[in-house]
Formats: sequence, structure tokens, C-alpha cells
Amino acid sequence: METLVATILVLVIFMVSSMILNNLFSNTIRNNTRQITAHLNELEYMYRSKKLTIPYQDDFEHWNISITKEKSDHQDIILFSAFNTATEKTIEISTFKK
Repeated sequence: METLVATILVLVIFMVSSMILNNLFSNTIRNNTRQITAHLNELEYMYRSKKLTIPYQDDFEHWNISITKEKSDHQDIILFSAFNTATEKTIEISTFKK
């Protein structure tokens, strides 16, 4: 009887730990923004090198990218924004126009 109870406890512990690890890994993969951040930095470099025209819109994997120019306190601000259609997450990078 003790062997059966110990076996069930071990199985329950392994099941719970595997569900926790699965949740951690899926959240890590879902919230990984390294690729889109690198792509936005590349677009910013292209803009500074005058190889990109504003306004700009593009799709990158599940991300909708838009680059717009806004005025704020007599300065032009270039806003790089990316919106993920799957997770509804937004990333924004702003830079001042030279």
C-alpha cells in the first residue's frame, strides 16, 4: 500500500513540475522580442543612412511595423512602432530627426 501511495505522489509531483516548466518555456518563447527589436534597430539605421522613406509600413513575421514622423515642441520625432497581431504587444522606439 505504501508503494502505491509513494508512486502516485511521485507521479503527481512530476506532472505538476512538467506543467510549470511547460508554462515557463511557452511564456519565454511568446514574450521573446529579440528579433523584432533587432529589425527595428536595422530600420533605424537605414533611416539614419537615408535609405528609408517616411512614412513606412511593413510586416515582419507576426509584427506590423510602422514608422511615422511627429512634431513635438518644434522638433521632429521619428516613431518606430511594431504591433504583434498574435499577442497584441506593442514595441515603440523614438528618435529625433537630425
